[in-house]
Amino acid sequence: MNPEVLLSRIRVVLCRTSHPGNIGAAARAMKTMGLSNLYLVEPKLFPDHEADARATGAVDVLRAATLASSLKEALVGTSFVVALSARQRDIGPAVGAPRETVARLLDEAGRGEVALVFGNETVGLSNDEILHCHAAVTIPTNAEFSSLNLGSAVQVLCYECRMAAFGARPPVVSQGVTPFSSPPATHDEVEGLYAHLEKVMTDTGFFNPEQPGRLLQKIRRLFGRARLERDEINILRGVLAATQVKTRHGCKG
Repeated sequence: MNPEVLLSRIRVVLCRTSHPGNIGAAARAMKTMGLSNLYLVEPKLFPDHEADARATGAVDVLRAATLASSLKEALVGTSFVVALSARQRDIGPAVGAPRETVARLLDEAGRGEVALVFGNETVGLSNDEILHCHAAVTIPTNAEFSSLNLGSAVQVLCYECRMAAFGARPPVVSQGVTPFSSPPATHDEVEGLYAHLEKVMTDTGFFNPEQPGRLLQKIRRLFGRARLERDEINILRGVLAATQVKTRHGCKG
């Protein structure tokens, strides 16, 4: 199925969010990964200017958000639901790893609407809310500092959703940036550099053709590892040409 269609079937549900800025951060995280269905269960403050400010270019996701009075209401029409949980609980689904659980979520999205559920910033999801979910996931963090804010948690799981939807090879958008690299240098261009370099080294006295040693071979090995590009050849030969000009002027002086 089309990856964009799969992503369009994923709801991101935020339960009892206490800070509107986190709602905006979550909306931004969603949009960067191609998700747009935001559901808000009893947010403390929404709409709010702080949410708009944190959303940056994803205010449209906020404007289209669905408000719900309960998690049960927010999940109407979904067939598979994954909860974010920081720990394994005595009740509810077993807690799995993000990549494997999200792969299952995307498989279910091929058949209908699905949801990722996030709890309150302080207390997470209640036991009753967890019981509305079919699977749970935890984000493995540094044991010495495991604090992960809501926007970051949404970003991590939305990223995993995008990677799974595109088979780990999502398209990369260049946004009109001029490529930094140039075409690879041809054999004759590289040979021209070697000849130019040898002449400059000889003229400056750095290289003695009567006692060459292994200098030229080592230079070939050095640039061979670099896999020079055409622009790089031009830069190096420009430096050599400038050196030759300086050398001639120095001799005249």
